[in-house]
Amino acid sequence: MKKILVSLLIIILMGGATAWHYRLELLVNVVPDIRKALNPIQPNVPTNWSTGPATASVPASERPPNIIFILADDMGFNDISLYNGGAADGSLQTPNIDAIAQGGVTFTNGYAANAICAPSRASILTGRYSTRFGFEFTPVFSLLATIAQWSQDIDPSPLPPEINHAAAEAMRPMEELKLPDSEITIAEVLKEAGYYTAHIGKWHLGNSSDPQKQGFDDSLYMKGIAYLPPDHPDVVNSKREDDTIEKMVWAVATYENQFNNSESFQPDGYLTDYYTNEAVKVIEKNQNRPFFLYLAHWGIHNPLQATRADYDKFSHIKNHSMRVYAGMIHALDRSVGTITDKLDELGLSENTMIVFTSDNGGAGYIALPDVNYPYRGWKLTHFEGGTHVPFMAKWPAQIEAGSIMDSPVHHVDLFHTFAAAASAAVPTDVTYDGVDLVPFVKNEVTGKPHETLFWRQGHHQSVLHNGWKLIRTEQPEQRWLFNLSIDPTEKNNLATSEPERLAELESLLAAHNADQAEPLWPSFLNSAQLIDKHGGEPFEEGDEYAYWPN
Repeated sequence: MKKILVSLLIIILMGGATAWHYRLELLVNVVPDIRKALNPIQPNVPTNWSTGPATASVPASERPPNIIFILADDMGFNDISLYNGGAADGSLQTPNIDAIAQGGVTFTNGYAANAICAPSRASILTGRYSTRFGFEFTPVFSLLATIAQWSQDIDPSPLPPEINHAAAEAMRPMEELKLPDSEITIAEVLKEAGYYTAHIGKWHLGNSSDPQKQGFDDSLYMKGIAYLPPDHPDVVNSKREDDTIEKMVWAVATYENQFNNSESFQPDGYLTDYYTNEAVKVIEKNQNRPFFLYLAHWGIHNPLQATRADYDKFSHIKNHSMRVYAGMIHALDRSVGTITDKLDELGLSENTMIVFTSDNGGAGYIALPDVNYPYRGWKLTHFEGGTHVPFMAKWPAQIEAGSIMDSPVHHVDLFHTFAAAASAAVPTDVTYDGVDLVPFVKNEVTGKPHETLFWRQGHHQSVLHNGWKLIRTEQPEQRWLFNLSIDPTEKNNLATSEPERLAELESLLAAHNADQAEPLWPSFLNSAQLIDKHGGEPFEEGDEYAYWPN
């Protein structure tokens, strides 16, 4: 079947008499239907999660803590009410997500490891900057370069994508673009310490990277990206018909999962709710032993799809896309509430650590305003909107309710925070970049977790040092320098007026780069990202932008 599909793709790509426009339309509209016909997805299959002891050998309070890590996808700082009083149009409350912070600690300056999904996830699981082991770019098919060229030929942009065709042609097979098996994940560390480990949802560390080979006992793996089939009677969709990225997302939006490398099957209901229900099963089946649950929600990444019931709750929101988006956030908040209610019911809440954050900031290409307010920038940029994310934790046995921590914390800290909570041994021959956050939250140690933090994706690089932040790009050749202690929303670029500070941060970044590995695969695409406008707004002369390499 794969050979047939590849042959059809070659015909489409080489059809000399077919206009660029029709090639793209064929790829977007015809090939997915052919693929679905050749590879039908079977109906839902019940999962068979591992089951722990029928009774507990010791009370939950005397065991190592359960650890639940909930990772949202593309959730902006303004998407929960904790930080701003209301999400979406300002009227949406997220009480269950807020309650994690209110019952534990709010990290006001929580940072994602990267401004895009895959490198962030690699850093989270390993406790290391992903550039230390070459996982610098998100694994994508090199065909993306051709599609970018087609879209430019159809609808020329004043900021066209820059394509390295030689790098695209030399790209290794997609199966080889992955998290190296040699990297030790937090799941492996916790499993070695006696934890049961379960993964649910998005993985995104390479098509051939296997959660079960990286420390997870069980894995419910997100294979497709649809929340429900687009023609399902209970779904409300929001599509941008004029946007190439949106077209591609909807074209590949299959509705499928795998359980422990099984054949693909359909989820059972709206994806966010399905993952939530499966998380509850994990908790129930393993309530009598320490467990680590990594719940990697797809919500609220596009395609924008809400259940009709959730959509109907927000009839006062007139913008259709914003209304769908609000429904998706509401479903994610419901998920958190369902999980915490189950912990309460089973008497597990006191000694369970829950961490909630997002893999990066909200995306500009969904064309919704204020997703990352009050911060500038979007996913794919190193402005605060791309990396300054919701970040909170709750562990009643150890963390006082209502705690607030203003010092910068980072995704790489989760590895050591989880390991220390579990009293798990961490390899001593590995260079780590994170720290255990709990002693800082409890004021058991002085100082800050970090004086300096780094971000790097190709030529788009940043450093945050004692409140000063440098962002630099080669396309355009630009430097932005901000004093976040007095200018947290990055309005005043001091790169010209503070040359000594600029030189200091440039030096820190150079030293960091010298200590990182070469990328495991090259970048072949540079795509321009507007800083202060979302993807539905046109570029105008004078608008600030930065090219994102991948």
